[in-house]
Amino acid sequence: MRSPTTIENVSGAERARKNRRNTRRRSGVGKTARPRLRTVRETSAGGIVVAGWGGPPEQLCAALIGRTDRRGRLLWSLPKGHIEQGETAEQTAMREVKEETGIHGEVLAALGSIDYWFVTEGRRVHKTVHHYLMQFRGGELSDEDIEVTEVAWVPLNELGSRLAYADERKLAQVAGELIAKLPEAPHTLGPDAG
Repeated sequence: MRSPTTIENVSGAERARKNRRNTRRRSGVGKTARPRLRTVRETSAGGIVVAGWGGPPEQLCAALIGRTDRRGRLLWSLPKGHIEQGETAEQTAMREVKEETGIHGEVLAALGSIDYWFVTEGRRVHKTVHHYLMQFRGGELSDEDIEVTEVAWVPLNELGSRLAYADERKLAQVAGELIAKLPEAPHTLGPDAG
């Protein structure tokens, strides 16, 4: 017969071993293995279309799109979309601006790229979006694109408070710095021209 002290020590050690073994066994029991998500890469392009060149800096404005999220909030962002086969990123940026806002923009310079991940329809998506600074070339704002709730001209100095996403706010800052360095206005059409 064992002493009470020995029984407690042995049974405590045995209980711990049993629990570890049972935990390992239980972890797979009754659970279906989560399927591994397929990873896909997507590339898009868009940009900041600026109007008001040739006037005072406070008259510069950019075209933004508003989309309603799942919670019903209107989120302002830059127009952008998927690069189609045979298109360059610059061509896509100009096409997507036209499709999502109704206006024509011409690429002046690259602003940078945003890289992010999300999950949709059983896939992990790694998305890269190339953004460009563009000058307004004509047209009228229109929210006819089904993906867009609203479109608006927003003063350049208000983009930081209006844009919903931090990465796009950083690009707006880069655009402002780039515009300040331009020796002269590349174009003098305003948002009311067209």
